Amino acid sequence: MSLSAFIKSIGLAALIAIFAGGLFIYSGLYPVGADVRHYPWTHWFLETLRDQSIARAARDIAVPDDLDSPQRLLAGGADYNDMCAACHLKPGKQESDFSIGLYPTPPNLSLRGDQNLSDEDLLKRQFWVIKHGLKASGMPAWGETHSEERIWNMVAFLQRLPDLSQEQYQILTARGEHDGQH
Repeated sequence: MSLSAFIKSIGLAALIAIFAGGLFIYSGLYPVGADVRHYPWTHWFLETLRDQSIARAARDIAVPDDLDSPQRLLAGGADYNDMCAACHLKPGKQESDFSIGLYPTPPNLSLRGDQNLSDEDLLKRQFWVIKHGLKASGMPAWGETHSEERIWNMVAFLQRLPDLSQEQYQILTARGEHDGQH
């Protein structure tokens, strides 16, 4: 087979693939309801795409040195309770209407994750996800309305969350009537 014929064959195969993909998209056959799980290959593709995209985007984020300060923990705890706990849960709560109804299901951040990431990479990724959100997941982009300082406070709180009892959580997430940052 000549090079010209090979290139024409590749071009024809690409056109057929584009046409078949277009037919599939416009057929409406793929189930998009949140109550129907993705096919395993779709799930793998989307999870891998998300994880690699976040890793690349978060790579150069500088982590503050003071994430373990009590002020960050208290400020981040109150915000987590107000903005995150309905989906990502809190100690003693295993599900909510949001966590059941969203697909993909939001991670339960009150439990220790089994991620194979360095602590620094985890901090960078948490910051990036809170700031930028995740398309088609229900995770809002809080960077539109919240300062980076406030987002780092939530990241600081997330580091302690899995170790908190229900009582400790209540104390750390209480917001006084004049504490609002809204």
